[in-house]
Amino acid sequence: MVFDAEARLAERDQLAAAVLAANRAVGRRIAVAESCTGGMVSAALTDIAGSSDVFSAGFITYSADAKQKQLDVSSEILETFGEVALATAWAMAAGALANSDADVAVAITGIAGPGGGSERKPVGLVVFARALRGQDPDDYFTQRVQFQATDRAAIRQAATLFALDLLQPERDALRPSEDIALPAP
Repeated sequence: MVFDAEARLAERDQLAAAVLAANRAVGRRIAVAESCTGGMVSAALTDIAGSSDVFSAGFITYSADAKQKQLDVSSEILETFGEVALATAWAMAAGALANSDADVAVAITGIAGPGGGSERKPVGLVVFARALRGQDPDDYFTQRVQFQATDRAAIRQAATLFALDLLQPERDALRPSEDIALPAP
C-alpha cells in the first residue's frame, strides 16, 4: 500500500515537472480552477522548484459561491446545470483565464465521494475544461469522465493526473469531446 502511494506521488511529480518544462519552453503561464481536487493540481505544480515562472494562479472554488465570486461563474449556469457540469467547468476555465495572466487554464469539478452522487451524476464523475487565451470559447475543450472507483482518494488522484496532462502544450488541439470512462488507480 505504501509503495502504491509512493509510486502515484512519483508519477504525479514527474508529470507536473514535464508540464512546467513544456510550458516554460513555449513561454506560457498556466492557471488551475479546482473544485473536487481541492488544490491537488496546484500543489503538484508548486511542489516543483522554479514553478513560479510558469504557474500563474490556482483557484480552489469548492462551493458554488466561491465559483461565482472568484471565477465569475454565473448563477444561471449553476442553477441550470449544477456544479458538476460541462457548462460549469467551461465557465470555471474561462474565469481562471479572465482572473489571471495565464495563457492556458484547466478547470476540474466533480463528485469524489463517497457520498453526494446520484443516478445522473454518480460518484467518480469529474468534469474538465481547458481554455487557451485568445481561443474561440466555442472551442474550449470540455469532457466528462467517469472514473471507475468509489474511493475518494483514488478519484481525486486520477482527476489530478488527468488535469495535469491537459496542461501539456501538445493538448492545444483538443476540442470538446464525448464522455469517457477510465479506471482510477
